[in-house]
Amino acid sequence: MRIKHVKGGAAALAGIGMLAAVWALAEAPALSLPPAATHHAVAADAAPTPQGLPEFRDIVRTNKASVVNITVSSKQRSNGFSPFGGDDDDDSDGPNNPFNQLPPNNPFRDFFRGYGQQRPQEREVQASGSGFIISPDGKILTNAHVVDGAETVTVRLSDNTEYQAKVVGKDKQSDVALLKIEAKNLPIVKLGNSDQLSVGEWVLAIGSPFGLDYSATQGIVSALSRRLPNETYVPFIQTDAAVNPGNSGGPLFNTRGEVVGVNSQIYSNTGSYAGLSFAIPINTVRNTVAQLDKQGYVTRGWLGVQIQNVTSDLAASFGMSKPQGALVGSVDKDGPAGKAGVQTGDVILSFNGTPVDDSADLPPLVGGTAIGSKVDLKIMRDGHEMTLHPTVGTLKDEDREAATRNASNKNGKAVLNVGVQALTDAQRKQLELSSGGVLITQVRPGPAAHAGMQPGDVVLKIGNKAVDDPEQFASLVRSLPRGKPVAFLVQRQQGRIFMAVTVPIESGKESG
Repeated sequence: MRIKHVKGGAAALAGIGMLAAVWALAEAPALSLPPAATHHAVAADAAPTPQGLPEFRDIVRTNKASVVNITVSSKQRSNGFSPFGGDDDDDSDGPNNPFNQLPPNNPFRDFFRGYGQQRPQEREVQASGSGFIISPDGKILTNAHVVDGAETVTVRLSDNTEYQAKVVGKDKQSDVALLKIEAKNLPIVKLGNSDQLSVGEWVLAIGSPFGLDYSATQGIVSALSRRLPNETYVPFIQTDAAVNPGNSGGPLFNTRGEVVGVNSQIYSNTGSYAGLSFAIPINTVRNTVAQLDKQGYVTRGWLGVQIQNVTSDLAASFGMSKPQGALVGSVDKDGPAGKAGVQTGDVILSFNGTPVDDSADLPPLVGGTAIGSKVDLKIMRDGHEMTLHPTVGTLKDEDREAATRNASNKNGKAVLNVGVQALTDAQRKQLELSSGGVLITQVRPGPAAHAGMQPGDVVLKIGNKAVDDPEQFASLVRSLPRGKPVAFLVQRQQGRIFMAVTVPIESGKESG
């Protein structure tokens, strides 16, 4: 569960959001809820429900089997402590180690060899969260922060059956992740329409707070379209349903038994529930999952402007009758907005016909527009309104790294266990590269690590094929032969070396 401490807000960075897409689970028939006549039925031995209060028992009973517990394990590295100093490459094992003064043939010298070093140590860390099944063949929704950095992801169903899950894709910006387990005929939730929510409406959360599986808590919708500091892409649903660590990724239901949100964050000064819980609207999740399912990452629209709110004083200085819109603080001259003529000091009043009342309104609007679309951008400049016509571009996003790291074999396991991303212009200039190559950002145990690959390396060729971008890298990696070494041309700083990378025949045993 992401925990937000109550602090001041942050200026929004415009031009990024989620590409609009509609994902219909037509192939996955939704679980039918009990008829309306029995929905509020009261068991003979149960106390009558007070009039006006919602009845959640049927919702819990119907959807319990569709909610899952998620356990992730990851490795954390830490440096060991030694009073003598030294490093791994120092044969003296620390200049202050008194055991180095022993004769070379003394057995205690070898016994204490390394005592003077700070050796990195690895320990396994486990964490848990929640999720819910959205397709009978095993697709599961959860939060991206639940599975971020995970070596293994284990999904446990309500009958205690456990499956190893594959991370199909995750989007850190919206905090949504899509998992897949190899199962059939699973019970699924029914997805609702979060745009129909109203403040004051009753809602129900199901999850595993503090590891207590299938806990149900209720509350009301406290606010809609809530913008949180440093959270640009999601108009959160605020509720007062009790949500705690472990609830992350679990469903938020309306009184019709439909999932209207994914529980994601809390505001707290203690780390536990303090009356402020936040869920990602399911309509936002649909837009994200469509892309995760198709390509493993989310492509976002980009204008290339940095924006801030218009205060009352700023509005008066601009000759505006009231504070509204998004004030442009800086413009990327090579970005879509810059090429269309947007300037620093412009106030964006509407985007493609939709009013921009607050700077936080702009990023989702940009992200909800198809890449390459020409849009109408209404601005105010020097007291005069005008309309410009930028063409929405594509933001270079590190979340594409997830798709590349998940380049997998037929068993769904990672092949190389590395993360890569496209090179920036500054990196190309520094490395004196005119084109091609991908930057290694992360190396986990696997064939690449065994070959000596390191974060910061740039892969230029795989075999005799040049590597142009992360997507091509992933494609080439998938086609690597098993049990046969393949030469990778790698640039490390200013030098180039070849590395022989061998994917084991039984690569399915690799961690994903």
